[in-house]
Amino acid sequence: MGGQTINSSITGPFPNARAGSLTSAGVFGVTLATLMYEVLLTRVFSVTLYYHFAFLAISIAMFGITIGGIVVYLHPAYCLSNDTLRLMGRSSLLFSIWMISGILLHLFVPFYAEWSVRGVASMAVTFASLSAAFVYSGICVCLALTKFPRQVSSLYAADLAGAASGCLVLISVFKFAGGPGAVFVPALVAAVSSIAFLFRGRDGRLFRIALLVCATLAALVAANAFATAKGNPLVDLIWVKGNIEGAHVYEKWNSFSRICVLGDPEVPTSPVGEGTSPTYPANAVVYALPLTIDADAETPLTAFAGDFSTVDYLKYDVKEIVHYIRPGSRVLIIGAGGGRDILAALAFDQPSVRAVEMNQDIIATLNGRFGEFTGHLDRNSRVTFVNDEGRSYLSRLHQKFDIIQASFIDTWAATAAGAFALTENGLYTIEAWELFFSRLTPRGVISFSRWFVPGHPQETYRLTALAAAALQQMGVRDPRGHIILVRNAWRRDRTRFQGGAATILVSLQAFTGADVDTIEALARRMQFGIVLTPREAADPVFADLASGRDSGDVIARARWNLSPPTDDRPFFFQMGKISDLFRMTPLARSTNEVTDAAHLLGTMLLVITGLTALCIVLPLAVAGTGNSYSSVWPSAFYFAAIGMGFMLIEVSQMQRLMIFLGHPTYALSVVLFTLLLSSGLGSYTTQGGGNSGLRREGVIRLGALLGTLCAFGILTRPLLANFDGSTTPVRILAGVGILFPLGFLMGMAFPLGMTAANAQNSRLTPWLWGINGGTSVCASVLAVVISVYAGISTAFWAGTGCYAVALISFMILGDPAKGMPRRISPEPGSAESSA
Repeated sequence: MGGQTINSSITGPFPNARAGSLTSAGVFGVTLATLMYEVLLTRVFSVTLYYHFAFLAISIAMFGITIGGIVVYLHPAYCLSNDTLRLMGRSSLLFSIWMISGILLHLFVPFYAEWSVRGVASMAVTFASLSAAFVYSGICVCLALTKFPRQVSSLYAADLAGAASGCLVLISVFKFAGGPGAVFVPALVAAVSSIAFLFRGRDGRLFRIALLVCATLAALVAANAFATAKGNPLVDLIWVKGNIEGAHVYEKWNSFSRICVLGDPEVPTSPVGEGTSPTYPANAVVYALPLTIDADAETPLTAFAGDFSTVDYLKYDVKEIVHYIRPGSRVLIIGAGGGRDILAALAFDQPSVRAVEMNQDIIATLNGRFGEFTGHLDRNSRVTFVNDEGRSYLSRLHQKFDIIQASFIDTWAATAAGAFALTENGLYTIEAWELFFSRLTPRGVISFSRWFVPGHPQETYRLTALAAAALQQMGVRDPRGHIILVRNAWRRDRTRFQGGAATILVSLQAFTGADVDTIEALARRMQFGIVLTPREAADPVFADLASGRDSGDVIARARWNLSPPTDDRPFFFQMGKISDLFRMTPLARSTNEVTDAAHLLGTMLLVITGLTALCIVLPLAVAGTGNSYSSVWPSAFYFAAIGMGFMLIEVSQMQRLMIFLGHPTYALSVVLFTLLLSSGLGSYTTQGGGNSGLRREGVIRLGALLGTLCAFGILTRPLLANFDGSTTPVRILAGVGILFPLGFLMGMAFPLGMTAANAQNSRLTPWLWGINGGTSVCASVLAVVISVYAGISTAFWAGTGCYAVALISFMILGDPAKGMPRRISPEPGSAESSA
């Protein structure tokens, strides 16, 4: 290329280097530990930082791994050494040590989400300390994939299989290791991997150090498991969202939440909340304990001994107004929480209450650990608890209810998808509300409650637009007569309005005059505000949105994104428009929001794109290429394209399956495990083969991938729709079945490209590996930008387009007229060494 002569064989310094079974096992362990640590950080960040930052754990991980590849490319100690296994062992050991060091430093250093000297300093310390571990992981894996060219297919398969296992293993680890203390487990796995690399090495001293570290970590794992079972983990949180966390009486971690019970059961507290009427006595007290979820969302555990007069304040709550117009109802509550809505339904003497709660630990806390305090609601003959996600449960249930209620249900859960699964919620889409309507009796009512902040009514605006759009989908011509919206603006200090709650009531049958009379009388008595009824509207925007006729113009003119969410764009809480991505003044969702998600997303996209570009260009400027630049860019485009393509498809399918499977953990486990494991198997099929025909084979495989992606994009949604009413195991199997062929074919792209790149200029392979990682970081943010503003399907098709670019690049890279290498295959009769 460009006048340069390309060798027809491996041109690296160690073309015949071989990796044995222990090396493959070590790579498996390192990537298993890497993904475990990465997912652990998303969980810890969800608690210690504001939810916007939780997805940064993935960017930190992938960026650190990219830096590791660049270090291998630039540092002579790595690119020229003939003792690769010792270097891998040392890197794996340092990875283990830095995992613990980084997370301890994060726990001890407060994080301030602000643009100030201390804010920038705290961010820098946090991200630098945590990324260090991933740099060493990146060095280790990069050495494995670039210094053993004959076995890149099998080593890449071990890499992906380890990562696939990591996402499943950590789910189990949370059960006995708690939160931050779980770091001892991936650290132990990485240390054991270093022993695998060093077992037949020449550095006895380093091997003995690795043994000592393993023994120490094994003891720490056991000690922490014992201490966690006793309620006193060895490692616990100190700073939570910029403040030192107070003492708690109970704590429980799982793979998607950390619940914590605070307070003193013997100390009375005020029952007044965001929905409580100003007419309720200000000096009233109750006994309750706040249960927090990820140190942000809160639900009370209320003391109850069977006397409903002690919880009479629930009848003064705007969130419970539906019970006034629908007495004698069968009630389904989505999000049982601490049992407040259950108690309210019982206080209104409703005959049947079914409470659906996704978080099994919340149910166990309410009815188990604090069952005596809360009155064992699970033993009440009128109450049934269900551990499931609300929408998923209703899709399989064919019973009808008079009331379907959801009060302040939202999902800030960050997943290892790589970015911002935090704003997506399958309960707030047109398709979800169509399902809810289908599960109502003729007199049935949907009751949803959200925040109402004077001057910032965008949540209730969008909720109204969603209700109207769903009603129109159900054949209602004039939605206005089917919607009632009531608010409560409460005063924190009895002199100044601070915001409050609003409840929307929606019915397939138009509300009767008696229904409206009841609500109006209740509002006068309780001093609630009537926002919208079939008779009146406090705001013309609500009237236009509820009518459904002129809502398109209202939505287009609005400062916020008020369009009704769909399953393809299920981001109800992301109300910024695309212009807000790069707005200097963040658009807050409420007056209490510290930073805006859209603004942060835009900032991160710019920063990560800039850093990725720097990681691509700077190494070439420093070290050169060894060839003309024109010979380099086809390979660069290829690895960039497959890095972006894989992540765009992974994130989009995680977002789609989170709605289909109804649980963030299921989506995380199914998508990551299936794609990574099947990709590993696909990679393994590319090893061996003949000594020629790599270009033809690569084009066929990549062409098959493109064809499969196109078929997947067209057929997936109707296929999944056939399983909406199936049990969870069946839906999981359906998800695995549709994802497996994709992963299998996508896994072939990397080893095919690496084999070709090794033959052309093996010195560049660490840099190309770094490009693959760096563009994956970019794609993790870009995928969410596309999904939020254009839809999940668009993100998927963008990933498909990236693989089309990869195919074209491979054809250029592999042009026989430009020196396409022959396929490298093992020598006849050769066998792997034992190390």
